[in-house]
Amino acid sequence: MNRCLELALKGLGNVSPNPMVGCVIVVDDKIIAEGHHQEYGKAHAEVNAIAKVTDKELLKKATLYVNLEPCAHFGKTPPCADLIVENKIPHVVIGSVDSNSLVSGKGIEKLKKAGIKVETGILEAECKKLNIRFFTFHEKKRPYVILKWAETMDGFIDADRTENNTQKALQVSNAASKKLVHQWRSQEQAIMVGTNTALLDNPQLTVRDVEGKNPLRITIDKWLRIPKKNNLFDQSTPTLVFTAADAVSENNLEFVKIDFEAPVVPQLMNELYKRNILSLLVEGGEQLLTSFIKADSWDEARVFVAIKKAGKGVKAPVMNEQPVRTENSSGDRLLWFENNKVN
Repeated sequence: MNRCLELALKGLGNVSPNPMVGCVIVVDDKIIAEGHHQEYGKAHAEVNAIAKVTDKELLKKATLYVNLEPCAHFGKTPPCADLIVENKIPHVVIGSVDSNSLVSGKGIEKLKKAGIKVETGILEAECKKLNIRFFTFHEKKRPYVILKWAETMDGFIDADRTENNTQKALQVSNAASKKLVHQWRSQEQAIMVGTNTALLDNPQLTVRDVEGKNPLRITIDKWLRIPKKNNLFDQSTPTLVFTAADAVSENNLEFVKIDFEAPVVPQLMNELYKRNILSLLVEGGEQLLTSFIKADSWDEARVFVAIKKAGKGVKAPVMNEQPVRTENSSGDRLLWFENNKVN
């Protein structure tokens, strides 16, 4: 099962909104084939592993290990449970049950009805942790939310800037930390900033320093203050703008009206859930980050603390939790927070 998890992780950033899945086939305590789900819309882990077994007679005495319950429905591909039954695999070991209502126990039921011995709950906690985005999406009906920012030792994230002044942005984190952030972007389905960040920083919100797919770019622009020459509007990659104004959507640039008189964060979460967005990286300024914290709509926070002081400027968001771990990012301290109280 540990090997299944290693294989599954190879799909990070490429399989969403599907889960990451790895599969190992064993005969007489020896691995004869293995596979993983490589890309959304393509073959699942079980299919890839079974396809590698040239002598299909071996499958009739094999044990198939998989970190997530085999699917039992037709989606982009046929049901994996059917394939296991067809190949007469007698024993299946499953890490965690699938919480997607289309599967949730149906795969296990199909296997058992075919006379297959099924074991579940093997390294269950580790399997659920690996696919925390997938489980959060299906169980809580919203994306898995990761907050990210960098702050100085004395708790500032930026200089006190406005659109009309010439004050430069406060450079907080180092080059290695910024490259790591690009890696994170490639692993999540969507990334969000607020109006002020878009206006002041003109970010691209793309993956440039590493290989990988660009996430869906999202910003909030209540009254359409962000100029069309802004990088977010360059139509190079899909972009979503939440607004109160009327605007015409274009290729790779979609405007979605929401009610700013009502709580905004739940509306964002609901819209992204409807769009099958499993994960969201929030890289906004203090105002946007704090709105997610106050709404208790975050699951994880990653905070870089640089070994420098600013003395003044925009204060960093306040975290009431203690970090679950601390790492060294080439001199920056990287604090990891988890929200165990989140709804």
